[in-house]
Amino acid sequence: MIRMIRLIAALLVAACLAAPANAQDTLTVTSQYGPEKPQSKFWERFAALVESGRPGVYKFNIVTNGALGGEKEEAEGVRLGSITGALSTVANLTTWVPEGAVLDLPFVFSGRDQIMSAMKGPLGKQLRAAYREQGFETPAFIIFGARHLLSDRPLTKPEDVKGLTMRVLESDLHIALWRSLGANPTALPITETYTALGTGVVEAMDLTKSGYEALKLFEVAPVLSETAHIWAIGVVYFDRNFWESLPEEDQKLFESSAQQAAAYFNKLAEEEQDSAMTRAIGQRAQLVEVDQAPWREAVAPFVQSYVSGLSPAAMDAYKAIEAAR
Repeated sequence: MIRMIRLIAALLVAACLAAPANAQDTLTVTSQYGPEKPQSKFWERFAALVESGRPGVYKFNIVTNGALGGEKEEAEGVRLGSITGALSTVANLTTWVPEGAVLDLPFVFSGRDQIMSAMKGPLGKQLRAAYREQGFETPAFIIFGARHLLSDRPLTKPEDVKGLTMRVLESDLHIALWRSLGANPTALPITETYTALGTGVVEAMDLTKSGYEALKLFEVAPVLSETAHIWAIGVVYFDRNFWESLPEEDQKLFESSAQQAAAYFNKLAEEEQDSAMTRAIGQRAQLVEVDQAPWREAVAPFVQSYVSGLSPAAMDAYKAIEAAR
């Protein structure tokens, strides 16, 4: 009920801000983080590129700090047309495109180069088509960074998470993964994690280093264990109806601008990982190195079981990832 009220409120606010694709209309785009973070700077760069190509035609209202809700609420807003565009992890869009979950399998990617190679090939094409069918136009993919474990204690071995209440993404894969390791997963929007950790509702979670610092989670979870177990991959997506209302030349401009802004975002996000962690350590956070070998061994049965139950579409996506290795 609370989530529904939050969604309705967010959509009402967004409806007042968003507008159709007419000249001089204001288009609402959203970021879960503050104006100084890569997620928000993506939209600044995107808006500047669009303005350069079509001066005075499109105006953008960049709503930051998750003011219109979490990623799920933003996605609902995009589908309903009250939000024009947003950024999201693929995990939070698996409600609509479940095959995207294979990107979140633990240790499936070795690093950024493999990710971009996969997303520029058949895998990216397949996922873009799947998102389009669900009302999302996705001109670009982005990389938020590697996920690490956060808590008030070191979590260096798989057995360390047994019995812990863990905040996880609202994704069946993430819930099943941590349950397989003996944790008690609780799905919460990112905007609720600080309070949940601070009050003990959850005892641990995973996130990128930049997200850890941006949300000041070091204040309530002062230990980051460097597991890098999952790469957080995301999409730049727009309301498909809005997109299709654009003239063909403007569609090309929006696509090119999104791809250029995505490259800019990826550069900023990569740089932000180390600098953000340095700032967090300056605020008394602790960085703990982790041997990945025990984690890889511990999650192998889960990965094998998960892959064996994939739908044909998801299996195609998984094979595309394997081919990009």
